[in-house]
Order: sequence, then structure tokens, then C-alpha cells
Amino acid sequence: MSEIFISYARPDEPQSKRIADALRSEGYCVWRDDELPAHRPYADVIQERLSSAGAVVVLWSAAAAKSQWVRAEADAARTLGTLVQARLDQTIPPMPFNQIQCADLKEWDGDRDTSSWNKLVASVAALAGAIPESEGRQSSGPISVCVLPFANMSGDPEQEYFSDGISEDITTDLAKVSALEVIARNTAFMFKGQSADVCDVARKLGVSHVLEGSVRKAGTRVRISAQLIDGKSGSHVWAERYDRDLTDIFAIQDELSKAIVDALKIKLLPEEKKAIQQRGTTSPEAYNLYLMARQYWITGNHGDRRREERVVRICRRATEIDRDYARAWALMAIAQSSLRYVFGGGEEVDDGVAAAERALALDPGIAEAHCPKARHLAEQNRFDEADAEIAIALRLDPDSWEVNKEAGTILIRQRRVDAATRHFEKAAGVMETDFHAWGMLFSCYQAQGKTDEAKRVSEMVLKQAERVLAEDPDNGSALSLGATSLAVLGQPERAKQWLERALLVDPDNLNIRYNFACNLLIHFHDTDAALDMLEPVFAAAGVPMIKLVEGDVDIDSVRSDPRFISMMKEAKKRLGIKPATPSAASATSAPPRL
Repeated sequence: MSEIFISYARPDEPQSKRIADALRSEGYCVWRDDELPAHRPYADVIQERLSSAGAVVVLWSAAAAKSQWVRAEADAARTLGTLVQARLDQTIPPMPFNQIQCADLKEWDGDRDTSSWNKLVASVAALAGAIPESEGRQSSGPISVCVLPFANMSGDPEQEYFSDGISEDITTDLAKVSALEVIARNTAFMFKGQSADVCDVARKLGVSHVLEGSVRKAGTRVRISAQLIDGKSGSHVWAERYDRDLTDIFAIQDELSKAIVDALKIKLLPEEKKAIQQRGTTSPEAYNLYLMARQYWITGNHGDRRREERVVRICRRATEIDRDYARAWALMAIAQSSLRYVFGGGEEVDDGVAAAERALALDPGIAEAHCPKARHLAEQNRFDEADAEIAIALRLDPDSWEVNKEAGTILIRQRRVDAATRHFEKAAGVMETDFHAWGMLFSCYQAQGKTDEAKRVSEMVLKQAERVLAEDPDNGSALSLGATSLAVLGQPERAKQWLERALLVDPDNLNIRYNFACNLLIHFHDTDAALDMLEPVFAAAGVPMIKLVEGDVDIDSVRSDPRFISMMKEAKKRLGIKPATPSAASATSAPPRL
């Protein structure tokens, strides 16, 4: 659900609070500047919230019309296409905002049945999405909980993977309890790194309780502190600290989950207790390695083969320690499949199918293990079978980040852009920090001619790319997709700087080169530079990537170029790709780029 940003002048704070509360009661997540954290610069937070908001509600009044802050926020929202306006008095909004429709709330008394309020809500819904009755932020049961990301207290940022993994596993454990509603991991992780007020989190997410905690891992010892807090009163319902040897990590998690269930006075069914105790492995060492590999997979440089090779290497070690660790087999399969997707031109690159089959033999419920199998089938143009694999995966876990991204990618291969869009929307919503998913969504909207949506998403791509680059300045993929967004947003010089920087830090990343070639053709109209960028792609890319190039609308302007024709011919010869079938050649909706 998109956040709603409220812009107002300080004298209008009582009215703004009433409007914010009314929007919250409609089911929206609303932000005002009274929620500014104490440790961050004011302007930085405002810019971040403006850029990410689905709708920006500007409350005009005599004071607001004179406020430079309100004018600046309104102008930013107008540029982003997220502006919603309302008048609190007789004041006419200043130019150019007086040319835009404005809801009249000057005599609004809080009644949500009035035409003026319904006009405002309709505009918010058009931009940020309507809130279906079944999806409002009201708990579906009397007891619900959000597990906030546990803080890493190890004094070593490299241990972040472990604290994140513990948080995810506690969420998964509690979700197995039928009497308890648990907020999804990725919704909870929106609060990661923030000094969030627990009662505010509970109100925004519609939960009765919030679990927060910390993890300190040092050598062979681990300390986990956790506290369960009542969402309304802010009082502690339960708190405990576990200071044990790392070999006791599974016992700690079992005890912690049981203690939370007991504190909530919920009856744990025998089968639920058994499900919670199933960890997938009995080896703390293998478990630690899996968490490390998972973090590399989520946060690594997309398209950089070193990421895939690192994940495969770590998962292989985990499966050597525990041959029956299904989750490690599944993650290894996904990384192998990704490595082949970009770089594999022959049998020397494992396509991940064997590892996926091993994972499913050990645990048929792992949705992500179907992704490498689906990709393998799609590579052979067996799309009906690939779709069937994805359908199984979605039935197992409709909210899986990996499954929805793979579904979107395979649908793109079939030129089914509308269907692909829905899956990329889901993937980006589930893992909001994944700038690549946002980039694919941008390309879908662009291919559909949805200019406003594409521009809005390009803002999100840039925001997430900048976030990643703040932590990893050498992330070439973030530079690549961020550069495309900069070009779209009218900053060509900065876009060129990012392009040059990316090629310096990650020259072998084929995804970067391909995206740059598209960027050069569409935004800079430089055919020679684009073909120079594509040459290494044709020389090293795997079958799926070459097939994508074959149908990508962004490349259409150079298809008749002799140099392009020659490179494509040599790549197909190298990979043994047969000519496109008539049905594929006659498709009308070309897929967007990687």
C-alpha cells in the first residue's frame, strides 16, 4: 500500500491532523512531518518521503500559499504526478496550482459522507490505489503481530545477514500459528534502520502487538534479546534475553516462538508446534552459511557473475555439511540458473535444474525451486510447461519475490507484457528495495505507453539505486538502472556520469552494457556508441539474453544496421539458436529490456 504524504503550513496543523487521521481510517498509511526522526536531516527525510509517496495531499490556506516549504512540496508532487489538492479556507492556490482541480474542505467537519471528502479520497485512490475492504489495515483477528527487523548489535555490518535471517525465521515460525495473524516479512522490513515508534507501527499496520529485538553474534556465542509490546499502550507484554552458544540457535528460536505464543495466550496445536521446530537443517554451521548466501543474493550486484558464483559456492558448502538442506539446494539452483541466463553459452554452465530437483525431493513445498525449472523450459521455448511450473510455485507461495520476478521474466519472453506487469508490481511491492524489479516494471509501463506510471516508477528506481550506492558505491547495476532513470527524468549529464562510472567499476557486467546500449539509443540517439556497448554482450551472453535482444523494442532502431545484423548472426551461430518461429516474429508487443 502506497504512503500518503500530507503537506501543510504550521498554523493548519489541527486540520492536517484531522485529515490525516481520516485517511488512516480509510485504510491508508499517512505521513506528516510530525513523524520526523530526531537523528536525520529534515530536508533529506522530506525528499525521501515525497519521492516514495503514492499521493501527496497539499492543504492550501493563506498560510500555506506563503510557505516556501508547501510550495516546494507541491511543485515536487506536480513533477512526480502525485499531487492532490484541497483548500482549507477561501484562498485560491498560487500559480500554477490554481490550474489544477482542488477539493474544497474549508467547511469540512470530519463527515466522510460529504462530496468534498469523497472527491479528495477518489483522487488519492486514483494515484495511490484504492483500498479494497478485504485489504484494509484492520486485523483479520483479535491477535496480530509485526516482527520488526532485529537490530544487529555485533559491531560488524557484515553480520547484518544473521540478524535479518533471525527476524525472517521468527516471522515464518509465528506465521505457522493458525490463531495468529502475522505481517509479512517485507512489510515489516520497510521499518529497517528507522527509529520507529512501536505504537505508530501498530497503528499503521493494524496489529495488536509488535515484536522487536536485537542480535549480537561474536565468535561461538550469540545473544538474542526480544520484547513483545502491546500496540495500543506501548507496554511490554513479555521480554527475554537468550545468551547461549551458537550451536543452540535453533533451541533459542523454538523457545522464543513458544514464549511469544504463551504471552499472547494462544493455544499452540500439536502440528503447529511440530512445524515450528522444523528448521530444514540440524547444523548451525549450514544454517549460518545459508543466511549469508541469502543476504548476498538479495543485496548483491545484479548481473555481476561474482554474486552468483559466491552464492553457489556458499550454498555448495552448506549442502556439503548437510546433504538434506533443501533451502540451500534451492538457493544454489536459483543462482546457477541466473548465472547461465546471462553468461551460459554451453553445457559448462549449470542451469540449476539438478539442484532444484534435489531441493523439491527433500521439500516439495519450496516454491522458489520451481523457478530454475521454469527458466530451463522457457529457454527451450516450452512455454506451456514453463507456465505450469510457475503456476505451481505461485500456488505454493503467491507472495514470493523470486517467483513473481521469474513469472514476469518468462511472460516477457512470451511478449505478454500486461501479465508480466502484474508480477513485477508484486515483486517490487514485496521487496521494495529491489531496484531491478522496479526497473523491469518501468520498462513494462514504457512498453505499454503508460508515461505517467513509467515516470513515477523511474523515481523509485533512482531512489532505491541511490540507497544501494550509499552502501555499495561500486554496484554497477544500481548505477546502470539509476542512469536510465536520470535520463528519463531530464538529467542527461548526470546520467552520462553514472554510465561512465559503472563501466569503470564493473566492466564485465553484461546487464549493464545492455541497459546502457538501450539508454544510448533511446535517450542519446548515439547508434555507434550503442553498438560498441552491445558487442561484448553478443560475444559472451547466454541463449536467453540473446533471445531477449532479438525481440526488444528498444533495439528496433538498429535492427537494419549491418554491424548489428552481423553481431546477432555470430551470436546465434555460437549458441546454436535457430531462427525465430513465425508466431514469435509476428508478435505485436515487444518485451522491455533487462
